[in-house]
Amino acid sequence: MKRINDIFYSLQGEGFNTGRAAVFVRFAGCNLRCSFCDTEFDTYREMTDEEIIAAVTAYPARFIVLTGGEPTLQVDEAFVDLLHQHGFEVAMESNGTRPAPQNLDWLTVSPKIAGGKWNEEGSGKVPNELKIVFEEDTDPESYLPPITYHLSPLLYLQPCDTGDAGRNAAIVEKCVEYIKEHPRWRLSLQTHKLVGFK
Repeated sequence: MKRINDIFYSLQGEGFNTGRAAVFVRFAGCNLRCSFCDTEFDTYREMTDEEIIAAVTAYPARFIVLTGGEPTLQVDEAFVDLLHQHGFEVAMESNGTRPAPQNLDWLTVSPKIAGGKWNEEGSGKVPNELKIVFEEDTDPESYLPPITYHLSPLLYLQPCDTGDAGRNAAIVEKCVEYIKEHPRWRLSLQTHKLVGFK
């Protein structure tokens, strides 16, 4: 049984896969508690793998995003294999503090622990992209791991949505200026919030 917060169909709103139709499986529970998290942790239902497959195959897209919460608390390679058997390309969004299944097709790590210590236990699979939530005092370089990956992941900065329009505008401006000065980073906007879809 897996604890599922929500299963829904929408477009990926962030990072490299922005704009793709995707089935989202939001897992309940996390080993971190970030102030800006958009997941309601106390609401979930327990579902079998078969029930999850029945729910996600009802949608036409075969791109699935496993998110949370922290999906590595519940997802293993056997579950990813099951999704592959049903024709899905499988992406995961993780905080990087726990090993991720090696057989994922795409791994986004959004580290929340500075000092490059978020991957001390090892993220398992090398991430395809790192996505840092950018606030006024964020030092993006401090979130990079102290190792050199054989294949460098894409590096994204995502302005934090504080719920305050003035503060958000200042964060976006600072983030853009940072990227202009450090061009190996890219801007990731939460387009689903800007456009107004889930």
